[in-house]
Amino acid sequence: MTTFRVLGVDPGLTRCGIGVVDALGGRRARLVHAGVIQSASDDPLDQRLLAIAQGLRAALEEFRPDTVAVERVFSQNNISTVMGTAQVSGIALLEAAERGIPAAMHTPSEVKAAVTGSGRADKKQIQAMLVKLLGLDAAPKPADAADAVAIALTQLWRGPGPVARDASGGARTSAQAVWARAEREARRARERSTSRH
Repeated sequence: MTTFRVLGVDPGLTRCGIGVVDALGGRRARLVHAGVIQSASDDPLDQRLLAIAQGLRAALEEFRPDTVAVERVFSQNNISTVMGTAQVSGIALLEAAERGIPAAMHTPSEVKAAVTGSGRADKKQIQAMLVKLLGLDAAPKPADAADAVAIALTQLWRGPGPVARDASGGARTSAQAVWARAEREARRARERSTSRH
């Protein structure tokens, strides 16, 4: 069975979380990588954005995801935090687009609902569910990495339906469609196995 891989991005200017998960079918997934890309807060803005871009580029090249999911920027009181987050989101979307990789965005409440069943879940609840869903000994650390893994899982389970296009113009199936196909294949295999007995 072909593995479908998602790179989740929790955008941040100081710490940008990244999480990579593979769909295994049957609503199962495997954690491939969780970490953060950092920039020094005392560096000029252009150098900070460059450091994040280089880190994202390296992650895309190393893990070669089928799709990228980015947390959608939402309104906060601290406008400088929102600006930095929005700039990093733009970098993630651009890097994916340059490689012909479909990208999607999910709000924090969508991520919480997808992972825990509640759009009001806190970080501890999300981390506990990541441990359970991915069969981990502990939640990915730091919190930015755990958030990125949750964003990737959200894309696997609730990815957009439209078919995206790759760099050559060919159809790229959304994570949601691939997940559904994997579940159908697993169900057929079980049915075949049962009918033989």
